Amino acid sequence: KILSLGIHIVDILGRHVSHIPEGQNVDILDEIRITVAGTAAGTSIDLAKLGMTHVIAMGAVGHDELGNFVINTMRNYGIDTSNLVRKENVQTSATMLPIRPNGDRPALHVPGANHHLEFEDLDLDVIKAADLLHLGGTGLMSALDDGGSLRVLQFAKEHGVTTTFDLVAIPRPDLRDLVEPLLPYIDYFVPGLEEAKMICGKDDRKEVINYFLDRGVGTVVFKMGEQGSIVANKTIGEIIIPAFKASAVVDSTGCGDSYCAGFIVGLTKGWSLEQAARL
Repeated sequence: KILSLGIHIVDILGRHVSHIPEGQNVDILDEIRITVAGTAAGTSIDLAKLGMTHVIAMGAVGHDELGNFVINTMRNYGIDTSNLVRKENVQTSATMLPIRPNGDRPALHVPGANHHLEFEDLDLDVIKAADLLHLGGTGLMSALDDGGSLRVLQFAKEHGVTTTFDLVAIPRPDLRDLVEPLLPYIDYFVPGLEEAKMICGKDDRKEVINYFLDRGVGTVVFKMGEQGSIVANKTIGEIIIPAFKASAVVDSTGCGDSYCAGFIVGLTKGWSLEQAARL
C-alpha cells in the first residue's frame, strides 16, 4: 500500500504562451487542458500509471466541481479516494499555467482547500497500515504545516512505515524552520536541488547534501532538471544519474511528481537506489 498525503490541485494549462495580450485582446493557443496535479495527487496518478494497484490519496478538496474532477479522475486511475476530505466554504486548490515555448511554466495559484487540511482530518489507521507514506506539499498546507506534518511523520516512523518527502519550496523567511524538524523522520528526501538550496541557505552541492544527512535524513534524492538527479547517503556516498536526452521539451509540468513516482516504484520493487532513480 502506497499512501500519498498532501496537496491536491487542478491545473489549467495553456500552451504555448509567449506573451499575455494587452487589455481585452485575444491570443490563439495550441492547447488548453485540465489535469489533476500537486506533489501528492500528481504522484498518486503517476504511481497508478506505472502499475501500482493499491495507491491511497489523502488530502482535502472543496465541495465544488473542481473537487469532483479531482476525485473522479483519480478514481478512474484506480486510486482509493476515500481519504480525501471535502471542505466547506473553500474552493479546491487550482493553478493556471501559461506554458512558454521552451516548456517553462509560471504559475498563478489558489491554495484553497489544501490550506485547510488538518491533522484531525487524517485517518491514522490508514497511515499505520501503509507500506510507504509519501508526504508532498509542505509549505502549501498552512494548517497541517503547523505541527501536523511532524506528527504524521513521527507516527509513520513509529509504525515502521517508509517515508518519502517532496515539497513546493516558496521563498519565505521561515522555510528552514518549517522543514528542519521533519528531517529526522524522512527516509528519502526528494526535492529539487534548487529547493534544497533554498531551505538550507547553502550553494555547494556537497554542503547541501551533508546539511540534510547530518540532520537525520536517511537518503537525499535531488532532482536537477536537464542535469539529471543525485542520490546520496552516508553508506553509498553520492551517485549522479544523468537525465535522458529529449529532442524537445514541450511542457515540464509534473516532471518532479513523475520522478517521485518512478523512484517510489523502484523502492517497492526492491531495486537499488540507482535503479530506482533511473526509473
